[in-house]
Amino acid sequence: MNEERDYALPILDSLQRPLHDLRISVTDRCNLRCTYCMPRKTFDESHTYLARSALLSFEEIERLARLFMRLGVSKIRLTGGEPLLRHGIERLIEKLACLRTLQGQAPEIAMTTNAVLLARKAQALKDAGLNRVTVSLDGLSDATFKRMSDTNVPVADVLQGIAAAQAAGLDTLKVNMVVKRGVNEHEIVPMAQHFRHSGIVLRFIEYMDVGSSNGWSMEDVVPARAILDHIGGHFPLQQLDPNYSGEVVERWRYADGGGEIGVIASVTQAFCHECSRVRLATDGKLYHCLFADDGLDLRAPLRDGADDSTLTRMMADSWKTRADRYSQLRHAASEYPARKIEMSYIGG
Repeated sequence: MNEERDYALPILDSLQRPLHDLRISVTDRCNLRCTYCMPRKTFDESHTYLARSALLSFEEIERLARLFMRLGVSKIRLTGGEPLLRHGIERLIEKLACLRTLQGQAPEIAMTTNAVLLARKAQALKDAGLNRVTVSLDGLSDATFKRMSDTNVPVADVLQGIAAAQAAGLDTLKVNMVVKRGVNEHEIVPMAQHFRHSGIVLRFIEYMDVGSSNGWSMEDVVPARAILDHIGGHFPLQQLDPNYSGEVVERWRYADGGGEIGVIASVTQAFCHECSRVRLATDGKLYHCLFADDGLDLRAPLRDGADDSTLTRMMADSWKTRADRYSQLRHAASEYPARKIEMSYIGG
């Protein structure tokens, strides 16, 4: 970055957390209706999605990503909605892959997808420059998957997508399973058994109170500790060190060398103090937290002709005032908003 600036790198927020990770939601649409994200009672046939003109164009996303990288971002994750529903997503990946970090390196580009469309797109995504894929899969049986996704999509479609991603040579593939008590906790061990010795990292996520429409209750949460105890009763586990500072997943390996699993425990073991993520929503609003209630509009100044210096200053100033720590304050009702942005809009 050659232009003058009056801020130091790395950019630190008010709690001294650096900015490293950018999550970009490229669409608010999805082909599933998962009960914890886009419950059908809210996102039904009458739901109004964002108009195409309201979405950031690929060129606008590329420009904002480039400016975020000037502030220290080195990892970019594409989310949704379902990102594979965004027409021509490969072109966006190509654009992002041409960007460079402050160290002159290409950014790490990842995607979170439900994999329903992945089988037909995996190779093109890899060729465009995608590095990693994380697949959401909440059960192996069609009955359980239907209960969680509220669709008739067969699990086989998702497994074919995972196989295609492996065949395409995408780096460390991860599968995320959201665990909800009384709905799919009986699939914890079968999921572990299925992905052992596969080279795929299976991660279990506590059911979270994202958005305002999923009817979340603490009674529905299966704690990460209980998940580990359940798996450990069948396959002994050994804890691993984090891959990097601020990693949200707690890593474990099978003692017999069968691979790695992880748990993401944002409900019972808050990790706000290490969060280094910023989120760019589908319509260009900037959010500091998955549980935010409002964001900074970057689309308006972007389309009104703001120069790079102005946009970068807005981003930097926004991050420096960040004080979000929702998961640590979850049970202090007066400390957080009653309504939160839906995950399908802000990205998972």
